[in-house]
This record gives sequence, structure tokens and C-alpha cells, in this order.
Amino acid sequence: MTDPISDMLTRIRNALAVRKETVIIPYSKIKANILDLLVREGYLAGAKRVGRRLNKFIEVELKYNEKKEPVIREIEKISKASQRVYWSVKQLPSHRYGLYILTTPKGIMTHWEAKKNHLGGEVLLRVF
Repeated sequence: MTDPISDMLTRIRNALAVRKETVIIPYSKIKANILDLLVREGYLAGAKRVGRRLNKFIEVELKYNEKKEPVIREIEKISKASQRVYWSVKQLPSHRYGLYILTTPKGIMTHWEAKKNHLGGEVLLRVF
């Protein structure tokens, strides 16, 4: 697997397309941090670590609204291995629609948290 974050996003998109309740994703620390951030922001219902040692996974509980439509309408990777995308504090968007997730020197955070802490960084993904 060349890009584990893209694989995680594809698994989530596919599970949402067929209205699954949960999806299993291979564990890594960065994926766990991204999923915890999505849970905190209300895009996912939950994410818990399952297994031990080499058989670690993250069980992601997907979230749907009252009409049984997915809360996540669009999720895409911005920065790719072939082309990294970095934003300074001044380049961070100020609109309230959607969410950008960045990796900064202080860890993974939303664009709002990065703006509040006056940090820039690599833009990992966008969620709407």
C-alpha cells in the first residue's frame, strides 16, 4: 500500500456508499489521530482501537442523519505523495463550510485550531 491515508478515505467512502454502520481500518497512529479528530468534530459516531500488536485495527462507526444520509458528503485527500500542499496561517480558509485537516508542528488539527494557534502546515484532507 503506497498511501495508507488515501486507503482509509476510500474505505470510508465505500462504506458510506452502501450505508454500512461500521468499517474496519488497519491501525496507524496518524490514522487514529485523524479519526479521533473527525469524531470530535461530529463527522463520525466513534472510532475505537481493536486488537493487539500486529493485528491492530480501528473500528470506525459511521454517522448518518435522521434521513439516513451520511453526515460526510465528501472526503478527499489534498496533499499527495507526488505533490505536497502546505498552507501558511494567512492561506488558511476563513469560511465555515467544511473542514480541512492539517498536520502542524504541534500535531494534527483542524484549520480553525491551526488558525487560532497561528500555525501553518501540510493540508492532509478536506471534509464536507
